[in-house]
Amino acid sequence: MRRGFGRWAAVAVAALLATGTLTACGEQERPVREVAADLPTAAPADEPQEAPADAPSEEPPAVAAMGGRPSPSASASPRAKPSRTSTGPLTKPDPPTETKVPPPPRKPVAGCKPSYRGTAASRSQVKAALADAAARTYWPTSAPDIRIPSALMKATAWQESGWQSNIIACDTGIGLMQVMPDTAEWMNQRFGQSYDVEDYQDNAYLGGSYLAWLTKYIGDMYFKADYRLDASLCTAELDSCLLNAVISAYNFGHGKVAQKDKPLDIPNPQYVRNVRALMTECECLSF
Repeated sequence: MRRGFGRWAAVAVAALLATGTLTACGEQERPVREVAADLPTAAPADEPQEAPADAPSEEPPAVAAMGGRPSPSASASPRAKPSRTSTGPLTKPDPPTETKVPPPPRKPVAGCKPSYRGTAASRSQVKAALADAAARTYWPTSAPDIRIPSALMKATAWQESGWQSNIIACDTGIGLMQVMPDTAEWMNQRFGQSYDVEDYQDNAYLGGSYLAWLTKYIGDMYFKADYRLDASLCTAELDSCLLNAVISAYNFGHGKVAQKDKPLDIPNPQYVRNVRALMTECECLSF
């Protein structure tokens, strides 16, 4: 989550490019802990923390070795959305609703190869963990309507790691969702959990928690609390929808995508196109 998203998935990306599917907007076991319990409410507004100027490269990743259970629905009703004449982002964003923000991405490590630790989870285990993470309600009180599409969870995990649960990147990204230890610590604190970043199920929940946090943070600033991660709301412009913004921020950090008093920005278009293509074309969707 957001560093060099790796040099280990170029095989899959190259295949997608060859078939012309990458369009600008085409689109172990442990007891499961419920994310919906004991979540803190949103903190007062504050300026977002920007990622460093030398943020990770947007070169497509390369995978060296490519090939749930829903939580109870929250009782709270979604808050009423302001009426809008457009589904596109605000030109001038509203102030951020979170005071504390995740740490910025780390710099990629040149010339380094990923390593492996422990036993890899099977594809069926990974599929179940990603489906479970996608089915959860991460903001049961303030934003119960936020849901992470299963296709987005699967595509992001494939882009990041090729569904390799025991891979460790040179920039310290770990597992399926390539969650960095400091990011995992921050997400655990924010959502009141104690997930183990090296456990494949917990890693999926951490990745889902981060996607959910980004959805709310960017959705509040630019989309008037319209949290729909719906590809049908996107146009040919990558900065046209919340889905693309969340994908971009997962890789580059929220501070490069959403900035105070500035229009929404997509600094890593190739990464966004890759994940969007994988949401409909990934072989992982058939596992």
